[in-house]
Amino acid sequence: MKLGMVGLPNVGKSTLFNALTNAGAESANYPFCTIEPNVGIVSVPDSRLDALREMYSPEKFTPATLEFVDIAGLVKGASKGEGLGNKFLADIREVDAIVHVVRCFEDDNIVHVEGNINPARDIETIDLELIFADIELIERRIDRTKKLIKGDKKYQTELEFLEKLKEHLEAGHSARSFGFDEEEAEIIKSTPLLSAKPVIYAANLSDEDFRNNIDTSAHYKTVCDIAQQENAAVLPICAELEAEIADMDEEDKKMFLSELGLEVSGLDRIIKEGYALLGLISFLTAGQPEVRAWTIRKGTKAPQAAGKIHTDFERGFIRAEVVAFDDLMECGSMSAAKDKGLVRSEGKEYVMQDGDVVLFRFNV
Repeated sequence: MKLGMVGLPNVGKSTLFNALTNAGAESANYPFCTIEPNVGIVSVPDSRLDALREMYSPEKFTPATLEFVDIAGLVKGASKGEGLGNKFLADIREVDAIVHVVRCFEDDNIVHVEGNINPARDIETIDLELIFADIELIERRIDRTKKLIKGDKKYQTELEFLEKLKEHLEAGHSARSFGFDEEEAEIIKSTPLLSAKPVIYAANLSDEDFRNNIDTSAHYKTVCDIAQQENAAVLPICAELEAEIADMDEEDKKMFLSELGLEVSGLDRIIKEGYALLGLISFLTAGQPEVRAWTIRKGTKAPQAAGKIHTDFERGFIRAEVVAFDDLMECGSMSAAKDKGLVRSEGKEYVMQDGDVVLFRFNV
C-alpha cells in the first residue's frame, strides 16, 4: 500500500511525515520545502504477527509494509503548471490513497500560504486542482469516444456517462462523490482519475485542542462535515505530538499515549484507516523459517493469495491448509489445532479472511 501525503505549504505535512516514518525529510517554515517526494517505508504493526513470533521463534520475521510518499506542497493553479503543480499531480497518480493534511491549528509563528486558517478553503484548493486535471482527462476521453461512435453505436452509452461525469466535475464535485454503478466503474477503470482516489483527511490540531478540545474545535468539525459529504475518512492528529512520540522507546510511548487516552499512535490509526479505505486485509504464514504478513484485497481467493508469495504457488495451487488466528492461539500449536479439527483444507474457491494462518500446497 502506498499513501501519498498532500497539503498546502506549511500545514504540518512534512513534520507529520517525519514523525510517522522517522525518514528525516526536511521541514521548514516556508513554501515548497518539499520538492522531490520523500519516501518512507514503515512496518505495519500487527499484534497477531508478534504472537506468532513468540510461538515459532522464527529465523526471519517479516511484517507487512506501508509506503508513505511526502508530496510537494501545492498552490492554486497547479493543474495549469503553477508552483510545482505538474510534479505534484504526477506524484499523486502513483499512490493508492491520499492522506490530505489539513491545518486546523492557529500559530502566528507559522505562516499560512493564504494568510489565515480556513480548512474548507484549503481542502477546496487541492480538490479543485485534482478535479481540473480530471476534467482534462475526461475531455480527451470524450473526444476519442465521439470518434468511435461513428463506427460503433455501442459507445453512445459510454459517451452519455462521460458527459454526465464531466458535468459533475465542472460543478466542483470530486469523482469520489459521483457514485459509480458497476458498469460505469468498469468504463472509467482505464482512466485514472485523481479526484477518485480514496482520501483520509488528517486534521492537524494544536497540542491543546488535540488533548482537550477535539469535540469543540470548529476547524475539526468543518473537516468532518466535508469528509462525510465525500465518503472520505477523517482522523484527528497532532503532528507536534507525533514528533515527540517518534523519539520515544516503546515503554515511554505507551505511557504517553495512555495519558492522552489513546491506545495506539497516529501511524497505527492512519494504517487502520488506509486498510479500511482500500479494502485490504492480511493473511499470515508461520513456521520456524519465517513468520510473515501478506496484504491482499478483501474477496481474494486462495490461489491468488498464494500468488502473492510466488507465481508458482498460484499456478500449481492444490489446496490451502487454513486455521483462524484466534483458534491457533487458543490451541497453542498447529498440531493441537489439527487434533481439534480446526485446520481446514480449502480449495480454489475459498475466499481468504483477515487473520487466516495458511500453508499452501502446490505442485508445478
